[in-house]
Amino acid sequence: MPITLQQVRANCTKARQRMQDARQQHWAFGAFNLDDEATLRAVARAAQAKNAPVLVEVSQGEVSDIGLENVRDMVDNIKYEYGVEIYVNLDHSPSVEAAKKGIDAGFEFIHIDVSQANHDASDEEIIAATKEVVEYAKFTGALVESEPHYFGGSSNLHTETIDYEEIKKTFSTPDGARAFVEATGIDTYAAAVGNLHGKYPVPKQLDLELLQRIRDAVQCNISLHGGSGTPGHFFESAVKIGVTKININSDMRIAYRKSLEKILAEKPDEYSVSKLINGYVVKEVQKVIEEKLATFNSTDKAIV
Repeated sequence: MPITLQQVRANCTKARQRMQDARQQHWAFGAFNLDDEATLRAVARAAQAKNAPVLVEVSQGEVSDIGLENVRDMVDNIKYEYGVEIYVNLDHSPSVEAAKKGIDAGFEFIHIDVSQANHDASDEEIIAATKEVVEYAKFTGALVESEPHYFGGSSNLHTETIDYEEIKKTFSTPDGARAFVEATGIDTYAAAVGNLHGKYPVPKQLDLELLQRIRDAVQCNISLHGGSGTPGHFFESAVKIGVTKININSDMRIAYRKSLEKILAEKPDEYSVSKLINGYVVKEVQKVIEEKLATFNSTDKAIV
């Protein structure tokens, strides 16, 4: 069912207001990756159980597999089926053209990240691309997110330890954040304060003092990427500081794969894999999401 421009603009207006609500009321949207219908259903069921507003997001890999319009339709269908407050984010869009396609498809949130495709992109290139997307997004009112440099890691289970001395070299700074926000006009700044894509053998450590200084330096929203493998108390502190969006992917994927492997081993004669996924795997992924929503303080914050 195609979404109209009027509906897109209404959704974006509501999303923008809800991000303001999150900051004022000290809670954060959980932004959960959509790999397939099963993960979408897990997100919707968790949102329904917790009465929490959520984002689902797709990166370029999921866009290539599913398609922007299909994602939009899937989310709209699940939203009405479960009666939940849910929005769509285009995560780590690697180019201006890809970001514009997400805006055209009616996504409420757009993350432009040209450094994802080109780790050596200059400051000037990143700012110019981000400004172009910000200007284009005014047509629908979509919220634009970005950061001034490449954010490391990958949405996987890593075996290496975290070299914090190396990672600290890419930490955000209050002055750098302020300059980037002023230069681009973005709605959301993706901060780097110890968060890192993927899950590692040791828990992640967030520099909350730095996060507070960044919060004091910028007026826009702040997001945290790479939330998997982070102890919940860091999230509880982050939302009190004023973070309004936290991305989770690897924790979900690990729960999905491990639970699928377990149920396949337990039921070797069942060849309807979708039956096993819907009957068992979705529940395990849902548990992960509900745990996150509790630490984001977003329980009972939904407005449908």
